[in-house]
Amino acid sequence: MSRTTRTGWRLGLSASAFLLAAAAVPAPAQAAEVIDYEITVDPTAKGATIDDTMYGVFFEDINRAADGGLYAELVQNRSFEYSTVDNRSYTPLTSWTVDGTAETVNDGGRLNERNRTYLSLGAGSSVTNAGYNTGIRVEQGKKYDFSVWARAEGGTTLTVSLRDADGTLATVRQVAVKGGWAKYKATFTATRTSSTGRLTVGSAAAAALDMVSLFPRDTYKHQPNGLRKDLAEKVAALNPGFLRFPGGCLVNTGSMQDYSEASGWQRARSYQWKDTIGPVEERATNANFWGYNQSYGLGYYEYFRFAEDIGAMPLPVVPALVTGCGQNKAVVDDALLKRHIQDTLDLIEFANGPVTSTWGKKRAQMGHPRPFRLTHIGVGNEENLPVEFMDRFKQFRAAIEAKYPDITVVSNSGPDDAGSTFDTAWRLNREAGVDMVDEHYYNNPQWFLQNNDRYDSYDRKGPKVFLGEYASWGNAFKNGLAEAAFMTGLERNADIVKLASYAPLFANEDYVQWSPDMVWFNNHASWNSANYEVQKLFMNNVGDRVVPSTATGTPSMQGPITGAVGLSTWATSAAYDDVKVTSADGGTLLGDDFSGDASRWTHTGGGSWSIQDGQYVQTDAAAENTMVSAGDKDWHDYDLHVKATKKSGKEGFLVAFGVKDTGNYYWWNLGGWNNTTSAVEQAVDGGKSTLISKPGTIETGRAYDIDIKVRGRQVTLYLDGQEWGSFTDDKPAEPFRQVVTKDKRTGDLIVKVVNAQSADARTAIDLGGAKVASRAKVTTLAAAPDAVNTQTQTPVAPVTSTFTGVAGEFTYTFPANSITFLRIKQR
Repeated sequence: MSRTTRTGWRLGLSASAFLLAAAAVPAPAQAAEVIDYEITVDPTAKGATIDDTMYGVFFEDINRAADGGLYAELVQNRSFEYSTVDNRSYTPLTSWTVDGTAETVNDGGRLNERNRTYLSLGAGSSVTNAGYNTGIRVEQGKKYDFSVWARAEGGTTLTVSLRDADGTLATVRQVAVKGGWAKYKATFTATRTSSTGRLTVGSAAAAALDMVSLFPRDTYKHQPNGLRKDLAEKVAALNPGFLRFPGGCLVNTGSMQDYSEASGWQRARSYQWKDTIGPVEERATNANFWGYNQSYGLGYYEYFRFAEDIGAMPLPVVPALVTGCGQNKAVVDDALLKRHIQDTLDLIEFANGPVTSTWGKKRAQMGHPRPFRLTHIGVGNEENLPVEFMDRFKQFRAAIEAKYPDITVVSNSGPDDAGSTFDTAWRLNREAGVDMVDEHYYNNPQWFLQNNDRYDSYDRKGPKVFLGEYASWGNAFKNGLAEAAFMTGLERNADIVKLASYAPLFANEDYVQWSPDMVWFNNHASWNSANYEVQKLFMNNVGDRVVPSTATGTPSMQGPITGAVGLSTWATSAAYDDVKVTSADGGTLLGDDFSGDASRWTHTGGGSWSIQDGQYVQTDAAAENTMVSAGDKDWHDYDLHVKATKKSGKEGFLVAFGVKDTGNYYWWNLGGWNNTTSAVEQAVDGGKSTLISKPGTIETGRAYDIDIKVRGRQVTLYLDGQEWGSFTDDKPAEPFRQVVTKDKRTGDLIVKVVNAQSADARTAIDLGGAKVASRAKVTTLAAAPDAVNTQTQTPVAPVTSTFTGVAGEFTYTFPANSITFLRIKQR
């Protein structure tokens, strides 16, 4: 997962046509109706084979997807390991309140070396845990297993209770403790349902406590140390072909050292699998890249077990010792690199080795003597240093292939869909003969509508593609429509795109670092996004082979790039001067040297703008997207000149053109991504995509001349009088997409059609002489483009029906803003 947001769109169909609509019920078209589109199928031609693993899921512990999410533990900060390293607001008593006397201790009396902090509880005192979200969730009649590691040399009795503001939620339990560290257990049966519960542990005499835990008995498949049932079931319902884990930015950020005395017990480390196995009380703790603590209660063993439980291929990702996600450093330590390579070999043995092997024995000791059948492993994630990454990747691959030649080692192409890093990474991957390359990108819906053909031109003899992370910016149905249109292109190119997964998977609504997400939840409910419904429809109707087909398109309605101009900053203070906008015929549209006031400018973003010494200055070096704009949204074919000086902060300048409103514009982002890259981004309804990017930095205190020339849909950019780059934004955003596959088991032809526009699509379908039954099973997703599923409302949900008008040639009306799958039986 790339930490920074990116921008840009390229629009063929007008935005209003894409956004407006009301869903319609699918119905056969009348013979006299005018035909909008034609789909022609060639059942005699052989298309690409589609692997069973085509679609899968990617789990990363972001948005509290693990602790407080899929991992069923109800107690937050159960081992008192929270630290300011995890989050500046944390203490070892975060989520706990004390009645009486209690303090956290880090000394030689701890439970074990890797669980370094414990609680010293005074006589007659108690501590209460608030859980996640609004509290601890319990349901009437269900059982909950309490456990604690405790030490009381002179003996004591622990009083353990579950309560909310209305009273007790279960019978209070008394637990006798005596002697050194030992694990104690009790079971509660909830007498009421509550989402605001609190767990209290009190002690009659002084005691030491650690690993205070409360687990629902009813976990997914009743596994010990298990998973929250409703969330796991949603993943299982997708029928995923693979499970990629554990990241993401968790893998390739932070220190590459281990958690030990030798490393100084480093807390901000990359995700390293050996930290996460064995008894939970002996697992390491770590700072999560996304700003909280990760307990590793959900670790590699649990990931492998979950993949097996849902019938998915496990696909772990290990660090390549080149950090990314804004850190972008290559670790130069040969001994450390060799240790990580050996760790990766040990991981394969843990997954696949016999019980007589060192790591296979550990797997068996954890409860799984059978191998997990690991076949693929990813090395690295979104590295922005492709040369340094490839040097290390080849060393990992050589070691893996020497010992495990049947394992597919997956490389990657960085955090973007294009640009210099992407191009260099792909060149190096091809030169190295890599088997599979992991691509990641997040773009606005129009990008996905425009790029259905992305993989049509990929080299069929080169590396295969694993599309490990992708999403359009949003959880509305229009986002799902665009993603569905793009997925028809993925399937058509199933000989190149072997694996694909939407990302991220989960978001706890009270702890969001990244949006959009596929499944949303809190402590008592979960709900499917529109994007989830799209993924589920495709993943449960894949087919085994593509049946070649073609479709007519939608006429383009493009005009010139139009809009006002703007100035902005991101975590930076900057000064602007000498703004000039000149029409193509030389006329002056705007001229402002800021010798007077700033009345021509409208401030729509954050930050603080003022006139200072004849410059327009944004002074808040922490504010993000501080946009001010001037001019007419109907301006087109113009030259924009700006003089800009960075005063302080992390990045550079944002100079906007084609500004329609706060969510629709282009901007030249100079010195973005922590002052490492310059790019032109385009925002559509707030979602961004990158149109062109290059490495680059902006110096503090230096004045830059910035010029942007807009002609029709072509834009040329100049920095200090030198051409920096250009692009033409004229690729149509085709709203009508289709693909046809065949299901070998049932013999069905599956006609999959996306109509991402505000009008019904009356379509003539020619099945190319295939002999078919007259009835088809129809599954339709149709809703308003801005419809969003919530905890209480589900406007985006599949509707099944039967269509009885199927023939060798027939017509069908695909509703406005819809995704329709017709399963047609062949005779």
